Amino acid sequence: MAEVQDVVALLDRAVERMGGQSRPGQHEMTRQVVESLETGRHLLVQAGTGTGKSLAYLVPAIAHALDAEKPVVVSTATLALQAQIVGRDLPRLLENLDEELPRRLDVALAKGRSNYVCKYKLGGGYPDEDEGALFALGDDGAARPLTAGAGPSSALGQEVVRVREWAEETETGDRDDLVPGVSERAWRQVSVSAMDCLGAQKCPMAEECFSELARKKAGEADIVITNHAMLAVSAFEGLAVLPEFDTVIIDEAHELQDRVTSSVTRPLSAALVSNAATATRRNCKGVAVEALSRAGKALADSLDGVPTGLMPKGLNDEQRLAVTAVREAARVALSDSKPTNGETADGGRQMARSQLLYLVEQCDRLDGPADDHEVIWISRQGTFTPGSGYAAPDDSSPATINVAPLSVAGKLREGLFDGRTVVLTSATLAIGAAFEPVAGSLGLLGEGAPAWTGVDVGSPFDYTRQGMLYVARHLPKPSRNVSAEALDELADLIGASGGGVLSLFSSRRAAEEAAEALRPRVDPEILCQGESSMSTLVQQFADERDTCLFGTMTLWQGVDVPGPSCRLVVIDRIPFPRPDDPLSTARSRDVARHGGNGFMAVSASHAAVRLAQGAGRLIRSTTDRGVVAVLDSRLATERYGNFLRASLPPMWATTDKNVVLGALARIAASDS
Repeated sequence: MAEVQDVVALLDRAVERMGGQSRPGQHEMTRQVVESLETGRHLLVQAGTGTGKSLAYLVPAIAHALDAEKPVVVSTATLALQAQIVGRDLPRLLENLDEELPRRLDVALAKGRSNYVCKYKLGGGYPDEDEGALFALGDDGAARPLTAGAGPSSALGQEVVRVREWAEETETGDRDDLVPGVSERAWRQVSVSAMDCLGAQKCPMAEECFSELARKKAGEADIVITNHAMLAVSAFEGLAVLPEFDTVIIDEAHELQDRVTSSVTRPLSAALVSNAATATRRNCKGVAVEALSRAGKALADSLDGVPTGLMPKGLNDEQRLAVTAVREAARVALSDSKPTNGETADGGRQMARSQLLYLVEQCDRLDGPADDHEVIWISRQGTFTPGSGYAAPDDSSPATINVAPLSVAGKLREGLFDGRTVVLTSATLAIGAAFEPVAGSLGLLGEGAPAWTGVDVGSPFDYTRQGMLYVARHLPKPSRNVSAEALDELADLIGASGGGVLSLFSSRRAAEEAAEALRPRVDPEILCQGESSMSTLVQQFADERDTCLFGTMTLWQGVDVPGPSCRLVVIDRIPFPRPDDPLSTARSRDVARHGGNGFMAVSASHAAVRLAQGAGRLIRSTTDRGVVAVLDSRLATERYGNFLRASLPPMWATTDKNVVLGALARIAASDS
């Protein structure tokens, strides 16, 4: 690999050719990444908003990939950043460095199978999951694929026809390349999961398979862009979903623990058992499913009335017997449905067998002694009421057993960090100046942990001059709903600012109630999450200087609106995990059991990162000015407030409402 100064110079030339100018923090991050890739020492690097961190790690990745035997993997948490890297950052870099690179570098995108249209399914290799979605009966009684000429009457059928026509001309088969997109229900008709897939050895259309072609391209690439879920599958399940790699750069690394945990969390319910029995009966002729159906009914009975939430003692005897019955019935059906020698590939049989195999695996995971390393809880689907959002379900509705690892640290240490060089970066990776909370959650602390370095390269923004932090100390502590006092405060803030407000709420219901209450009281237009697509809402908010946008967690990160359209960011409450969140509760208890402070280690650390992400929506360029207003008085009155404030950008802080209202009025007037 080239010397550190050579890579920094390469960055300077690339940025200059793209019409920009590199920054000191960008230089420092590039140097740190180069040294990490050279020495093999893991790196945690915090790079504030505006640093240009994607270019700061992509240039070293390019330089490293030129001489590496294995590809450099870059992983993101969000599709937006993934698309930015693949569609903008990397192509522009490679184009502007083309004459300086000794050879052409190949870049590939690695996604899960369900992201690609399945040609075998479109051709009839799998059953029609939604009656009439894929096929229609002709005059002769034979099923034929729906086409434009077949004139599908349903909206679902029309979507499938459009996908079918697109599949004939697309080179990738990637859902993200289908514009405009289709509904989730329609996409399920034309794609298969990794478990449902017949595999390259059995599928008659393997040579044309979009997923296989993408995987082959990734195996030959110099740089592979993927997501945290694929890293989780690679680390936890040891499956070859990614080409062999020994270098990985993880952007949006503050999301890694949650994304990995979500990827390996598994549900078991009577509905899943019933679906498997139905699929087996329909697609595996002669296989008896009565025992499986009875076991599913016993599982439902054993969960009837069980409280929603954490099950600290695991399953009781009745539930354990029901789970054992499901496992044994699924195992018998799996054995009886095994294809005989000489049978051709059968997509329907494969789908049924994948569901049976899932039941066996999850029952094996649950059917044993209580495991301190696993968290088991009961969940139920809430009901949705227009205007009120999702309501908590009562304990009489159907239950699902969920199981997840208490910690992903050990598995990540073994499956991701061992034998590789890992660079983790984010704008919010440290809490205060400490990287240890994130490092510990990922397996980088404790006996036998690998060596790592934590570096904060800062931000190009002058937060003390550009931003003000206002904490409404006089407001009552937040309750379940947005209080009347908080609504009055928000109305005053919007009035002083004249719009340009991004208001972040802890729940969808709170955002909707606040929007409904304030629309008659304030002049600026209020947009609310859920009223249109997120991209449409954010674009309108950015285009219209005095419009307000209300929303929830989706808006807390990833929204990039520089300029006067976002001059006030309001946060309704400290984003602690929900009190009934089973994983947070279990992790807090585990920390306390080992002598630590569970609240600070889990809830407060989670809130600090999320709070910093939300506040980071305000200052997006060197010319931005504005206010972050927190309507949760606990940030000023509780002892943990100092801990949380240490994670925020160093804005000028006040609790004086009149000072803030005056500042907002001046900013609004000067930007008009």
